[in-house]
Amino acid sequence: MRPDAIDFRSDNSGCAAPELIEAINTANSGTALGYGGDALTLALQDRLAEVFETPLRVFPVPTGTAANAVALAASCTPFGAVYCSALAHINTSECNATSFFGGGTKLVAVDGPHGKVDAKALQDAILSAGVGQSHKNQPCAVNLVQATDMGAIYQTDELAAVSAVAHAHGLKVHMDGARFANALVALGCTPAQASWRAGVDLLSLGVTKNGGLLTDAIVVFAPDTAANIEFHLRRAGLVWSKMRFASAQIMAYVEDDLWLRLARQANSAAARISAQIDGLRGLRLVAPVQANELFVEMPESALAGLDKAGFLFHRRGPTVARFVCRWDTTKAECAALCAAIDRLLRDSPST
Repeated sequence: MRPDAIDFRSDNSGCAAPELIEAINTANSGTALGYGGDALTLALQDRLAEVFETPLRVFPVPTGTAANAVALAASCTPFGAVYCSALAHINTSECNATSFFGGGTKLVAVDGPHGKVDAKALQDAILSAGVGQSHKNQPCAVNLVQATDMGAIYQTDELAAVSAVAHAHGLKVHMDGARFANALVALGCTPAQASWRAGVDLLSLGVTKNGGLLTDAIVVFAPDTAANIEFHLRRAGLVWSKMRFASAQIMAYVEDDLWLRLARQANSAAARISAQIDGLRGLRLVAPVQANELFVEMPESALAGLDKAGFLFHRRGPTVARFVCRWDTTKAECAALCAAIDRLLRDSPST
């Protein structure tokens, strides 16, 4: 990587928030019972119950993939089916972990705009699933990604509509909230309104993408599912031994709305870029910019020019770039990207 490279590859690429590093340092004193028996992990249960305004269970885990796969495994049977967007992270980027940890659970893609699951499409899929037929996978859960893998946000009424369909057929609703804080900032609502009050039973709460160090969490609002999760986690080798250091991060993450401030910085950076490049000749925003990601279509020559100029980003096909803004993305980095795109589009022969 060039020393002067400007990185828009992922929110995983950024630094950890200093407040979370300090929380680990503060926890690094004396001894504590391992595997979640420490005072910090016990306090975390009560703290997140306050944040989400309801009784719940919290299970810190090392990764978002672990959170998604174990939450769904605990919600399903080996012959069950999980409905999700074709673009969902569990379907495209987790090496079929849901099926592995679920003992064979099948993923079924459901249509919807910009990585969402549409309520009517879900209803149709369940009705045609062959419920009760022994040669068919049986519907057991629906996965919603918030924000979606195209950077779009489910509004609370959309969440409620999908959840109503799922619950009417006895399905659990799982939210992949890798960017849940970014969605909260965009929605301007409470954590409760964006989760269990809209029908969500289990939430994979993202921390790492928004300033954390090596931890996310499973937040369970459905008591009947929580009982199974600790067994799935232990069997998978995903229980922190020194869990206090994971719990300390999550406690600091929600303290004084730190998670929202970090997410707001990332969202604002994406909005700043969008405002400057939207409407440029030869460029098209493929999806709405509602959180901290931009999906931008432009000539291949312009993308090659960005590569050559030292900008780091991922491609979604030959002419679509994904730019992800982090909590620590600077105004100068945003300005440099916008100026480069403008210049390269002006020089591109196809525009």
